[in-house]
Amino acid sequence: MLAAAVWVTGLLAYQLPGPGWLKGVALLAWGGFSLTTAIAVGRARSGRWPGPVFAAALVLCGVWWLLLTPRQDRVWADDVAQRLKVVEFDGSRVVLDNVRDFTWRSEDDHDVRWERREYDLDQLRSADLVLSYWMGPLIAHTLVSFGFADGRQLVFSLEIRKERGESFSALGGFFRKFEMTLVAAEETDIVRVRSNVRGEDVYLYRLAGMSPEQLKGLFVSYLGEARRLDAAPAFYNTLTSNCTTIVYELARQIAPGLPLDYRLLASGYFAEYARDLGVLAPGVDFATLKARGRITDRARAAGDDPRFSQRIRQGVPGIDAGPQP
Repeated sequence: MLAAAVWVTGLLAYQLPGPGWLKGVALLAWGGFSLTTAIAVGRARSGRWPGPVFAAALVLCGVWWLLLTPRQDRVWADDVAQRLKVVEFDGSRVVLDNVRDFTWRSEDDHDVRWERREYDLDQLRSADLVLSYWMGPLIAHTLVSFGFADGRQLVFSLEIRKERGESFSALGGFFRKFEMTLVAAEETDIVRVRSNVRGEDVYLYRLAGMSPEQLKGLFVSYLGEARRLDAAPAFYNTLTSNCTTIVYELARQIAPGLPLDYRLLASGYFAEYARDLGVLAPGVDFATLKARGRITDRARAAGDDPRFSQRIRQGVPGIDAGPQP
């Protein structure tokens, strides 16, 4: 009963339309009714009116939950306004529409650019795991950056699709509050905005031991996700459909035996999970990987340098320290 009461409370808090005072009244009423029902059940009088009414309320809320549907047509925030589209893909050459390349001066001051880009997947050379910490050591936003032979980088990031003026809530993510979107962006946009504008602490780890086929397979998995979200919207879920679980699900398509682990939920420790799987730079202890993988200061020092991607990788284990293109 407690779990059901808490679930309905969250549903009312995040999905009930109308002004804040109305939500407050509804929450107080539900809290009082739940307490009355609990007392009645505790006194073995659940057959009287509170018990059946409580059950009926749960059924109604369940139907309401099932009728909630994600949408594509809201007034979205600038940074998630466009959907990533796979225009062409022949197995090697891919053309993407709506690759994000914003210039950020502050959260509210930015140049909006959505570009069409072409990539040759036969020229893929690397993949890097990027973790951006925004609420302490437990939770980090997870991104994957792909590197090409010509020095270009393309970053994929599963994000909530915020409406204009809306803010993220981890609790709201449990109650179908947000749609989700897959963003493909330049590092000078999506990494720099986190390190230099939002003040997040950002780490980068080179993914090691991936064959060209595995590297290409991971990239193609992201293309599949882009197509799915372009064709039909989906809800973000803090627990099951978030920025870290998608990396795991896509990687499982290449290596089906990947084990489940609590660090898929405690995403701040996802790099340790990757280390335990043997996909970070071999022969380097994790403390060194983390210390040398912290790119926050290098990103802030690089500013708007066109060699931003090369500068943030200086000293990262597993990355060639020689001349960069």
